[in-house]
Amino acid sequence: MKNRANDRTPILPVIDLLHGEVVRGVGGRRSEYRPVRSCLTNSSRPLDVAEAFRETFGFTELYLADLDAILGAEPAFEQYATLRNRGFRLWLDAGVQQLADANRLAEAGIETIVLGLETLREPWEFCRILREHGPERVVFSLDMKDGKPLAGNGKWMATDALELAKWIIHVGGRRLLLLDLASVGGDAGPGSESLCEALAASHPDVEISTGGGIRGIDDVKRLQKFGVANVLVASALHDGRITAAKLRIW
Repeated sequence: MKNRANDRTPILPVIDLLHGEVVRGVGGRRSEYRPVRSCLTNSSRPLDVAEAFRETFGFTELYLADLDAILGAEPAFEQYATLRNRGFRLWLDAGVQQLADANRLAEAGIETIVLGLETLREPWEFCRILREHGPERVVFSLDMKDGKPLAGNGKWMATDALELAKWIIHVGGRRLLLLDLASVGGDAGPGSESLCEALAASHPDVEISTGGGIRGIDDVKRLQKFGVANVLVASALHDGRITAAKLRIW
């Protein structure tokens, strides 16, 4: 299940999609997101950015956050199909609220369905989706802000990230993404290291992924040593802090 540019790196490149363009996320403040500026391509079109990731690094698996869908709009199914038809496999967060939403993504052929705490309607909806689509296809995104769970409604009653992660594992979740939005697009390193380390140590059978604030290869290596399987990266790829040459000498 691990995504790699080669057999040694766990990097999973990120495309944040807003109004049809790839944008740079900063601290979860979506009103401030602007089209990405990248040393890999002059374009902010999703397919062009994806192709640049593949041409430069060899990436064929992408994490796609459809921010319009997360904010309540119709998912960008045409964009998903375009990427998949060009040979890209997707981890997709499209603002799933309930089982019917996840079913639509599955019917569209999405390889990995991301269920974000921020949008998922209630805890038992996670269980229904997990039962329908299986633990191998479903990733629970434990969305946080400054370490606190970012539940979109009161039905989760989630106040402690570690306890919530343990509950997800208890009910059968086997793929967790720990994502602190406060770290996204910043330069202070990932904000979920201690949580990643604790969960990887206590649940070695669970796939742990994280992202946000990755400064370079050293952050990725450190997370990998903790037992993190996939590290979501965007800014460090676009601005050249992580290069193909650095990955070749991993």
